Amino acid sequence: MKPALIKVSSPGRICLFGEHQDYLDLEVIAAAINLRIFIEGRPRTDRYFYLDLPDTNEKDCFLPEGQLPYLKPRDYLRSSMNVLLRLGCHFETGWDVRVTGQIPINAGTSSSSAMVVAWIKFLLEASGHTHLAPRPEKVAELAHQAEVLEFKEPGGQMDHFTSARGGLVWIRFNPELSLTSLQAPLGIFVLGDSLMKKDTTGTLGSVRERVNQGLEKLKEENPLLDLKNINENEIRQLVKRLAPEIARPLLGAVLNRDLTREGLKVLTASAFDEKQFGRLLLAEQEILRDLLGISTPKIDRMLQAAIEHGALGGKINGSGSGGCMFAYAPEEPARVARAIEDQGGKAYIINVDSGLNIEKNFL
Repeated sequence: MKPALIKVSSPGRICLFGEHQDYLDLEVIAAAINLRIFIEGRPRTDRYFYLDLPDTNEKDCFLPEGQLPYLKPRDYLRSSMNVLLRLGCHFETGWDVRVTGQIPINAGTSSSSAMVVAWIKFLLEASGHTHLAPRPEKVAELAHQAEVLEFKEPGGQMDHFTSARGGLVWIRFNPELSLTSLQAPLGIFVLGDSLMKKDTTGTLGSVRERVNQGLEKLKEENPLLDLKNINENEIRQLVKRLAPEIARPLLGAVLNRDLTREGLKVLTASAFDEKQFGRLLLAEQEILRDLLGISTPKIDRMLQAAIEHGALGGKINGSGSGGCMFAYAPEEPARVARAIEDQGGKAYIINVDSGLNIEKNFL
């Protein structure tokens, strides 16, 4: 029996520790949040897909055969279909599909990744090919292929795995992918959208390129140099040989790596220390602002206002140069939210949420 209605949702995410680390195969700690993308579809009597995205005032229509042409840069809904068609997915019926969301768009909270994760899951259910991705992690892999690899973009896999898996998750990429759910009682955050649009791929590409340039230069003398193992003292000495614009993000990558490991200790301790957690978030913000150069004056003001009104810590979220920040505010989130909005941002009180969710109704 085929479903008469399929509903899929997936969450956005905040990166607690390890921003700009996943594409370097360094570990990250991220959390799914209770702002979600929703995809709802009903079968048609023909084989055409009709897509409606009212949040961005977009529509699309296609027949799922062969390889669909891309009509715009980063045409993620079509690229997802193409990835699955190559794997042998076949659709006996078309679908009327509506895509809506609560996640700020192009603001660093993974609205696009959450959409692709939900869309991949929807298509697998609609086609009856769920065996291609029986676990959320496999859905995440397909979503990364559709969003990043298909368009040769510089992003990593953190967003897709966090959205699909949900909760608070520690992700390691080397020597192989490993996801560990963490149970720290985090409580409430306040997400602040600066309402400044950002160039995600441009910022990611710039930071990644500079880190890789620095590594290549240092490896000319030390071919065995490895970002996963080099210590802080060694990298501080080595980067003195590099131009500052290359040295800073490379040093930042190592400091960020070590801070992520400190964050893991706090999040896995028998007694969770809220204040220390907040201090580590602020330490990460310093790295992102001063070494990677991805914060903005407005986001800095929003974060400072949040701290002055009761937040214990916070940082910019996502690739940076605009978009969102978040503040850790387990005690006074409403006061912190007002402070962020007084600085010209839009505030959302959020908490950690589950991953992919699906509902199917049958006639």
